[in-house]
Amino acid sequence: MLIRPKTARETLRKAGSTNLINYTEITLRMIPAIALIVFSDYSKYPDFFKLFGWFMLITSFVLYFVPRKLHHNFSNKCANILKPIYFQLISPFSIIIGIIIIKSVT
Repeated sequence: MLIRPKTARETLRKAGSTNLINYTEITLRMIPAIALIVFSDYSKYPDFFKLFGWFMLITSFVLYFVPRKLHHNFSNKCANILKPIYFQLISPFSIIIGIIIIKSVT
């Protein structure tokens, strides 16, 4: 996102574009969600990890039932709104959140 924002934007455009991409994306999203739930007791903030993990898992299950074309249209609208500079502006927050999550695991 920081170094190649146009690539990040094009990747966002592909969300839900085919059945394979749609269901692979949703399923892969469930892996860290389950990990957050299962390993929450090993973190400094177990309640937050569980809550965030369950939020990700439930929203992933919901996405299984959202029509693929609706998901794809939504991702395209978001890609149109999010210009490459926006990806660069929000990428430090992704990095910071990732570091906080890693540091929170004991």
